[in-house]
Amino acid sequence: MAHTPVNHPARPIYRAIGGLVGLYLVVFGVIGFLTSTGEPFFSQGDTQALGQGTNLGFSLFNIVVGAIVLAGTAIGRNLDVLINQWSAYLIMVVSLAGLAFIRTEANIFNLSVATVIVQMVLSLVLLMAGMYGKVGSDDEHEAWQKARLVL
Repeated sequence: MAHTPVNHPARPIYRAIGGLVGLYLVVFGVIGFLTSTGEPFFSQGDTQALGQGTNLGFSLFNIVVGAIVLAGTAIGRNLDVLINQWSAYLIMVVSLAGLAFIRTEANIFNLSVATVIVQMVLSLVLLMAGMYGKVGSDDEHEAWQKARLVL
C-alpha cells in the first residue's frame, strides 16, 4: 500500500503508544477479572472495573487481546503493525456490537456506554499506531514519498 507511511519519523513513538494500549487492555482485564471472579462468565450485573462495565468474559477478552498486542509490540518486524490494525478492528466490532445490544439480554459482555467509548478510543489509537508504525527499505520509503507527493 503506497499510501501507508513507511519509516515514519515518529514510528518508535507510535510503537510505544501501541504497547501502552496493550498494557491498558491487560491491566483493565486483570482488574475486571479480579472484580468479577465468582460470578457467571457472561453475567449482566453491575460489575465495574475502572468505571467501566465488565464481566469475566469481557475481562478475559481484554487480557487476550492486550497480551497479543504486547507480544506484537515486543516482536516488531511489522508484525506489530498487522496485529495492531486487526486488533483495532476486532475491538471496534465488539464495542459497536456492545453498543447495539447495550440494554438487551444480548449484552453478553456487560458493556456500559463508558466501556464502549473507552474501547472505541483505544481501538482508534491502536489503529493509528498500526498505520504509522510500518518499517521498510529505503526503496519502499522513496515509493511512499513519491506517492504522497502525487496525492
